Amino acid sequence: MWGLSLPVPFQQPLLAGAGGFFAPHVRAYIRRTGAPATTGALVALKDRRNALRNPYAHLHEHDITLEKVRSSPMLWDPIRYAETCPSSDGACAMVLTDRAGAARAPHRPAWLHGGAMRSEPTLFPGKDFVSPRAGRDCAADVYRQAGVTDPRRQIDVVEMYVPFSWYEPMWLENLGFAAEGEGWKLTESGATALDGELPVNPSGGVLSTNPIGASGMLRFAEAALQVRGRAGEHQIPGARTALGHAYGGGAQFFSMWLVADRPPTA
Repeated sequence: MWGLSLPVPFQQPLLAGAGGFFAPHVRAYIRRTGAPATTGALVALKDRRNALRNPYAHLHEHDITLEKVRSSPMLWDPIRYAETCPSSDGACAMVLTDRAGAARAPHRPAWLHGGAMRSEPTLFPGKDFVSPRAGRDCAADVYRQAGVTDPRRQIDVVEMYVPFSWYEPMWLENLGFAAEGEGWKLTESGATALDGELPVNPSGGVLSTNPIGASGMLRFAEAALQVRGRAGEHQIPGARTALGHAYGGGAQFFSMWLVADRPPTA
């Protein structure tokens, strides 16, 4: 059925799609943190409204409201239909070059300050499905390369891979933007909105556009557009540093980069 329908011995195969795999992890997060039921709907509302500023977004729901999200059908408790990503068509391309190529570029480039990939098995004893070790280690490596010691203060905008709305607060903790158990508070406070202190997914994110195979690369490209000042109507004013974040599989494969509007010093 889906890549996460694993043939685990003495266990019935999971034939419920991606949401069926991730919903138990969301429920575990809610139990662990005491997050209110509104958190997922708030993320979905934010990202779908952000998508209205992005002409390339798949979903342009002009009539989206919090009530519409919260009244949409429950697919995998607690994930509702309006809190899930679409299945989109689309593609993404980027040009990567060296300093000499950047000097010849017709427009201001985005400069790479750190990039990393990490992975871990889908299942192993002691695995933390709420905050995977591979994600934490990948972010830590990127921050080390970029000299980031306080990501919440030093990063201006985040393009985060959020296929189900509840993963925004979960990844806020996993990536070090919020303390354990505090990610949902950052979301509910409005800090991740376009005009918040840490805008997350100003493009509308995966919740609004999900061309399988390009969704992760789009997060990287959107981060680059932000620091280049070329993100159009969803541009964050004054964005100088941006994190692009992608994951795959059973939240086991992670890739991230941090770009800025200026070259690294070394």
